[in-house]
Amino acid sequence: MAADLTAFGNWLAVPSVVCLWIAVLLRAPGALRSPQQRGLWLAVATAAAAMTLNLPDVVAYAMTRGAGYAHTIGLVRNFIGVFSAGAVLYFVAAAAGGSRLRFVSWTATVGWLAALVALDAAAPAHGTHTMPPVGDPVPSLAYWLVLISAHVVANTVCVALCWRYSRRTESRGLAAGLRLFGLGTALAGLFWLAYLLKALFGSTWAMPALPLLMNVHGLLRAAAILVPTLFTFRRTAADIATAWRLWPLWRDLVQAVPHVALNKPRAGRMVELLWPPVPRNLLVYRKVIETRDAILILGEYVAPGALEDARGRVAGRGVPEQRRTAAALASVLKDARRAKLAGIPGQPGEPAGLELPAAIQTSAEGGDLAQEARFLVDVAHEYTREGEPS
Repeated sequence: MAADLTAFGNWLAVPSVVCLWIAVLLRAPGALRSPQQRGLWLAVATAAAAMTLNLPDVVAYAMTRGAGYAHTIGLVRNFIGVFSAGAVLYFVAAAAGGSRLRFVSWTATVGWLAALVALDAAAPAHGTHTMPPVGDPVPSLAYWLVLISAHVVANTVCVALCWRYSRRTESRGLAAGLRLFGLGTALAGLFWLAYLLKALFGSTWAMPALPLLMNVHGLLRAAAILVPTLFTFRRTAADIATAWRLWPLWRDLVQAVPHVALNKPRAGRMVELLWPPVPRNLLVYRKVIETRDAILILGEYVAPGALEDARGRVAGRGVPEQRRTAAALASVLKDARRAKLAGIPGQPGEPAGLELPAAIQTSAEGGDLAQEARFLVDVAHEYTREGEPS
């Protein structure tokens, strides 16, 4: 059972490292521009580097190159690991908002790194750094206690902070990221606590689980820093879907009232989405604003009471209550569009025959644009249900 657990943990090593590097590379542009994210990104990047040097194949290759090479790889791996712990502390200090805490975090990191180098140099000649199942730690017990203390302190503080702030924030994305990062850090903390038990008391019962703890920690940290990317992807996908559904209604209304469009429409719906005439994050915003403006102008071609009459007609066709306003508006917009294209003069000086639905009124007054977009998607659906006008 213990051997199977270790084997499964070792099998996860490469997927964990690959996921970490993918997450690091994907998040690099945004994280390096943001002081709030820089420490977190650096912690994950350095953890990925340390875990890469700890891959079974890398360790085996280092051993075949001789004791000196194996020693160098082991020291660099531990050095990077402590630097990663220091980056975690810096992330905690930055989140807490104290310049003194940031100074303490880097001072502690420099102290730990200096102690590692000094203790490594003072130890007798040795190869790779290891905590063997039987025998003394290499290069020394003091070296391993310094290494373990750096990770335990950083991980404990980080878990406490992630738990605290994940419960306070109202952002679902931030809460998810903090919980994933905190859980991964907790697993890393258990990994180093197992090493502490081995160093101080010779306890080895937890050792078979260590590869699994470390590699699941890597997967969770990769997922944590990818949360903003996943939320952005979901938001972009939702915007594309909304723009796709709005396009038939928007196209016909802009054809009738071309001056409401900021840019000339593309040749087709797919081209509009693949090559938008405005920044992609503004695509839905422009479609909604231009559709609303066109509806306001076409209201001059709607006779008083036409919208209520249309509601009665769609009710007679069995349209559900929640869709009747959208269906009625779609119907009168078809008639208004035909009148506008036929050159029939509107009545700009007369009372508006088209009373805007509440969703559009609210958005026009600075309210919920998403609510208006949802309503206009319903209008577009009803508009195209019986065929688009010629």
